Amino acid sequence: MALTVTLYRFQIELSDIPRGIYETLDFRVAQHPSEALPYMLTRVLAFALNMQEGLAFAPTGLHDPDSAAINIDSPNGGFELLIEIGSPSARKLHKATKTARNVKVYTYKNPESLMTEIRNEKVHRAGEIEVFSLAPAFLTELGEQLKRDNRWAILFDDGTISVQVGETSIAGELGTHRL
Repeated sequence: MALTVTLYRFQIELSDIPRGIYETLDFRVAQHPSEALPYMLTRVLAFALNMQEGLAFAPTGLHDPDSAAINIDSPNGGFELLIEIGSPSARKLHKATKTARNVKVYTYKNPESLMTEIRNEKVHRAGEIEVFSLAPAFLTELGEQLKRDNRWAILFDDGTISVQVGETSIAGELGTHRL
């Protein structure tokens, strides 16, 4: 029997204080059977924290290993923004920095191992890649509140993400790492 995709709906009241963004988001995310829950939750948070016009999940989902998880197309070809999740290879980041104006990585894994790989390989514009990390404990706690239909309030300020799910408030740091 084939495993099936699980579809989640997210209705998010977003308050991104540093960027002055206060939006109501309503989107669906398909979790592929091979996709780990921390990966999917990191995709959702990265999407919310980068909300702007044109932002979209990769149309091929996780089926195309060469596609970024989240992107903004450029009207001139290529991309304005590519967002990778987890620990993308140095080769993938090298390619991404050649086709996108901005490249970001959101990881739920050890950011130091990712940054060491990038430093040790020849990655185009490596110093411009923005790397962010989320603590596994934060994602585990958030995952315990996950339902098929999610109503969250996300407050991002001063490097802290606070997610209100019903009566439960979950907070975690968004680590910022420089190459």
